[in-house]
Amino acid sequence: MARPGTTGQEPPQRRARARGAVVEAEVEKWLSARGLVPVTRNSHAKGGEIDLIMRDGDTLVFIEVRYRASSRFGSALESVTATKQRRLIKAARFYLAHHGLSCSCRFDVVGVEGPPPLAIHWIRHAFEAF
Repeated sequence: MARPGTTGQEPPQRRARARGAVVEAEVEKWLSARGLVPVTRNSHAKGGEIDLIMRDGDTLVFIEVRYRASSRFGSALESVTATKQRRLIKAARFYLAHHGLSCSCRFDVVGVEGPPPLAIHWIRHAFEAF
């Protein structure tokens, strides 16, 4: 059985990107149902990318989405290392500066696991930055 967003026929890198896009879209829909408002997806900056940027009231939320087909090698949430956090913070600073924003911000992590049906775990305020 192919993983979410794949047919099983594509090269591994393309499959991973397609799967990531499908999972991110599902997470965006899931978070929207919980009151967050989408701003943008896949915001790139030198050295990092932010999967989802959403608003929660007046707060701008930078969201890292992690997917694991199984927890055999650790959970999706455990895969957000200190190095990854630094990259996300750098990308968020770039985004804020590039858009001339000065607002309340937070970093959330959403772990997605399993073959469908997917298990979604949302950690608000997963780490602090500024």
